[in-house]
Amino acid sequence: MRHKRKNRNHNLKWDKLDNTAQLFPVIAREGMSNVYRVAVRLKEPVDGTVLQVALEKVLPHFDVFRSTMRIGIFWYYFEENQRETPKVKEEYTYPCMFINPYSNNNYLFRLTYYKNRINLEVFHALTDGNGALTFLKEITYQYIRLKHQELGDTVRNSLEVETSLDTSDSYIRNYRKKQKKTYKTKRAVMIKGDKLPINQFAIIHGSVPVSEIKAVAKSYGVTINQYIVGVYTWAIYSSYLKNRKSDKPITTAVPVNLRPYFASDTNKNFFVVVSAVFEPEREDYTFEEVLEITTKSLKEQINKENLEKLFSYNVSNEMNLALRAVPLFLKRIAIRQVFNASAKANTTTVTNLGIIKAAEPYDSFIDGFEAVLSMSKGQNMKMTVTSYKDKMTLTFSSSIRENDIQKTFFRKLSEDGINISIETNGVYYE
Repeated sequence: MRHKRKNRNHNLKWDKLDNTAQLFPVIAREGMSNVYRVAVRLKEPVDGTVLQVALEKVLPHFDVFRSTMRIGIFWYYFEENQRETPKVKEEYTYPCMFINPYSNNNYLFRLTYYKNRINLEVFHALTDGNGALTFLKEITYQYIRLKHQELGDTVRNSLEVETSLDTSDSYIRNYRKKQKKTYKTKRAVMIKGDKLPINQFAIIHGSVPVSEIKAVAKSYGVTINQYIVGVYTWAIYSSYLKNRKSDKPITTAVPVNLRPYFASDTNKNFFVVVSAVFEPEREDYTFEEVLEITTKSLKEQINKENLEKLFSYNVSNEMNLALRAVPLFLKRIAIRQVFNASAKANTTTVTNLGIIKAAEPYDSFIDGFEAVLSMSKGQNMKMTVTSYKDKMTLTFSSSIRENDIQKTFFRKLSEDGINISIETNGVYYE
């Protein structure tokens, strides 16, 4: 019996971590989980038993999520996980908590539900938000098929045609040699306040009509994403800095999905981070001035040539033969030092997952999508943006009790004529 088990494990599939993923196992811990959430809201309560069956049917198709992490001599690596599918549970704790693989059948994701909502939480080493959404949508489709037998032959009983199962490393595929570091970092404003207990953090969802925020952004001559980053920066400047000068910039990290720029459909991580930088050199900036500055900062960075330079520089370190031969325990020390230095360069993060589409006829059962980011070193507040049909959900996650920035942000949207509905997880009322 032991002999058979040994042979089976020897033949397990394995895969290397992509360039971005290599950071996360080094820095992950309680209080900085590097776990994010993508969630779908249905128009009916979720049946946990049926959701478990849906997960068991879909998981075998997705190699990325059927992985466990191993420690090698030189790098971490993924290995095929042949353990039982993790158990679906009703949500009972705060979002994005640390995933302990040993209590999760060695899987690096969890699936939970609460009332009408299905939550997929993912350790960032596996994939980014776009990869997670692909998995979540297929689970949701399968759940709806199982729950609504009346759909019958009108739907396929397999994955959607447009669903990608690609597990290639698009960083390596699109890497260009001899790229030098093209960006400089400066210590940024840090949002401080009364810290919430570890593993507890506050969530505020603000829902707005896509058509209204699109019209307002157009009136300012900017895109929706530029408008959101500008309003957020303005909220920090006006309500946190109180319009005061600062020798540190307000720097907003903005992850950019690279798939559209490089014709990729990978289910692995494939993004790079740019920064919207605003330096408060005086005390009388108007909102329009802040918006113009942050928009210019983003425009200068979000183009294919610059994005290629950013990730190619990072990949070049991975490709360096001398560095590749360094044992993992030494790499961990170096990676942690680099991360600790770079973590001070960003005030906050805004992740926009864009317009999310669902296949027919499943879309009629879906009310919307949302996402939540966990906290990271130096960033006590973050925001995500998701859009489904005419509903945009702007989600703040925060590890401090103060919520002046969030109030100022939504107040500005309201002043610009955008209708908003607010929902929180209740932390601010405790």
